[in-house]
Formats: sequence, C-alpha cells, structure tokens
Amino acid sequence: MFDADRWIEIWVTITRNKTRSILTCFGVFWGIFMLVLLLGSGNGFKNALFKNVDGFATNSLFFHTDRTSEPYRGFNKGRYWNMRNRDVETIQREVKGIEAISPVIWGNRSDKNIVYGQIAGAYNVKGVYPAYFNIEKQNLYFGRLLNEIDLHERRKVCLIGTRVQEELFKNEDPCGKYIRVNGLYYQVVGVVEQIASGVNIGGRAESSVFLPFSAMQQTLNQGDILHFLCVSAVPGYPIQQMIDNICDLLKNQNEISPTDPQAVGVINLAAQFSAFENLFAGIDLLIWLVGLGTLLAGIIGISNIMMVTVKERTREIGVRRAIGAKPWNIISQVMSESLVLTAMAGLLGLSAGVFLLDAVDRVLSMQPPSSDVMILHPGVNIGAAIAATIVLLICGMFAGLIPAWRAMQIKAIDAIREE
Repeated sequence: MFDADRWIEIWVTITRNKTRSILTCFGVFWGIFMLVLLLGSGNGFKNALFKNVDGFATNSLFFHTDRTSEPYRGFNKGRYWNMRNRDVETIQREVKGIEAISPVIWGNRSDKNIVYGQIAGAYNVKGVYPAYFNIEKQNLYFGRLLNEIDLHERRKVCLIGTRVQEELFKNEDPCGKYIRVNGLYYQVVGVVEQIASGVNIGGRAESSVFLPFSAMQQTLNQGDILHFLCVSAVPGYPIQQMIDNICDLLKNQNEISPTDPQAVGVINLAAQFSAFENLFAGIDLLIWLVGLGTLLAGIIGISNIMMVTVKERTREIGVRRAIGAKPWNIISQVMSESLVLTAMAGLLGLSAGVFLLDAVDRVLSMQPPSSDVMILHPGVNIGAAIAATIVLLICGMFAGLIPAWRAMQIKAIDAIREE
C-alpha cells in the first residue's frame, strides 16, 4: 500500500496526459466545491434567522384572553373576561412540565410617562415576575435583575432599557437613582438590553421599564387582574399537552365553556421554532441531494476516463498478467489511480469552498450590525466536512471498481497480441 514505486508509477500515469486529467478532475472539484458552498450558505441563512430569536426561550407559550364564543352557565356569548392571580397560582401548582412562568401587566405608555429630573420620555412599562427574564433573556449592563424579594415585598424598584438610560441618564450608571413612572417614583436597580433582535413581548426591552409585578398591580389599582401570561416548558415536555392543561384550567376557573375555541388565545412559539427546524432540515437534505448529484457526475467522468486508461494500457496489463502479477495487484493499481484523482480534485474543491466562505464571512463581519441581515457566519461545520470527505473517498474507490473489473477480464495472451 505504501510502496514508493507504486505511487510514483500512479503519478506518472496521471501526469502522462495532463489536459485529460485536469478536465476529469474538474468535475469532482466542482461537485465538492458546490456542495460546500450550498452547505455554508444554508448554515448562514439559518444563523441569520436564529440570531433574531437568540436568547428567547424556544419552548415558550403565551396566553391572552379573548371574547367567549359560546354561552355557558348563564353567561352570554361574547363576554369579556380577565385572567387573575389565582390562575397563575393554580397553574404553577397543578400543571406539570413548567420551567418558568410570569404574568405580565402593561402600564400606560402616555406622552412623557417616564421622568428623571427635567428630562422626560414615552416608554413601555411592564410588570413582570423575576422568571420573565428566563423566557426573554437580557444582557445586563448595570446593577441586577428583579428578584423574588422585590416581588414578595412589592418593592418600588425598576429595571430600565439601554435606550432609556441613554436618553435620561446620558449613558451614566443610573443604579440607585429614582425615576418617575406614571406619576410614582421607583429606584433604578439595573440596565438591560434584549438579546433577541427579532421577537419581543410588548415592545423592545431597550425602550422599556420593568417593575415588580406585585408593585405595579397595586399601584395601578387593578385588583388581581393580569394582561398576559408567559410560560416556558422543560426541555422534552409535550408542548400540546401543556397547552391543553392550561387552557382547560383557565376555562374551568373562569366559567368558560370547555369547548370554546376562542376565549383563550395561545401563541405557540415552540411550534414556530419546530417548523423552522424542520424547514432547515429539509433544506439541508435538498442541499446534500443536489451537491451529491453534482459530485456523482464528476465521479462518473473519472470512471469513464479510467475505462479509457485501462483500454490504452491493455498490452501493459497483459504483460503484467503474463509475468505473474496477482489479480489484486491489477485491481489495486487501477483503484488507487482513481482514488488519487478523486482525492486531489475533491480536497482542492473542499479547500476552495471553505476559503471562499471564510472570505465572505470576513466581508460580512466588517458590515455594521443589523437585525435584518439575510446571511450570518456562512460556513461548514467539521462534521459536514468530514462527511463530505468520507463520501468523496468512497466515491473515488467505487469510480475505479468497474475499470478494475474490466482490467481483470483481459486475458494475458489477448492483451499481448493487442496492437
């Protein structure tokens, strides 16, 4: 296998007709080159899409109220209803598989509803549980997040977004200072920025003020009403089962018909993420089919050229057989030549594809950050590169199999007589 004379002979045979060898190798080069480019582009599109939701819980559900569509227990059709604190407590106690849960209550976003000193602005105001930040994750720049003590003691503290900090505090550390939120003063304990760029709950975190849910509910004088419910499931828990359990519980506690399809609105973000994953799995499969089809065309070209080579070397093969060459020597010689041709062309194509993707990535990285970017960090992971290399080598072996079999059919005496 590692006989130097054998490999020198293979190299001499390949370089004997340089033009034919180069043109033959180009088919394999182009096939693996296009496969790498397609895989890298697919990864780039996937990275760009999922960057928009990076940091957002992919197994999350959101519940809101709507008018009833069926009469029930004396209540007319079309009744408005509200979720209440008791619903959250019951869901936490009775529904299995919950990883994080947070009710949300919205504040009034009026003109200049947030004031610091002589500076005022209009921003979103949300009352949330500390668990909210496990569903919509944030980058923390100053201070801390809201915690359970803030919630239970109804502390008048708040988190502000980076835009609020920039406009009210001119990018200075605001922790410990007080701002007026809808007429009441709250102490700033932290500054946050939302990680996900393409999805949010009721407005971007950068332009929001977060208050402890209990304190905000009390200051708004809305009793125990909540406006929105966020839930994330533990990994692997059946999402549809959780939706059914929560909807049944909400309907039962609020005198709503069990068959009412409209009263409880559900936003199933987990299903949307699953659909995206399935979409890109299908795209990856299509890319492999197209890329392997192009590669197969190149492999067939190599096989045809090896057939021509065997025909040209009929006399040589006959002499080898006559002086005692074993069948395996002839077969391995032909298959080794095929493998060398395929490996050289394929590895050049693989290297060229990776180099081009890296160059594109460097160019894109120099562009200013944007949330609507279409492709991000195009590239091929090591697993795909190894898989492509293995496929390439296997194809190279099979490309020489038929020519090698054809060479073995040549009878020594007939080959020696060949003109």
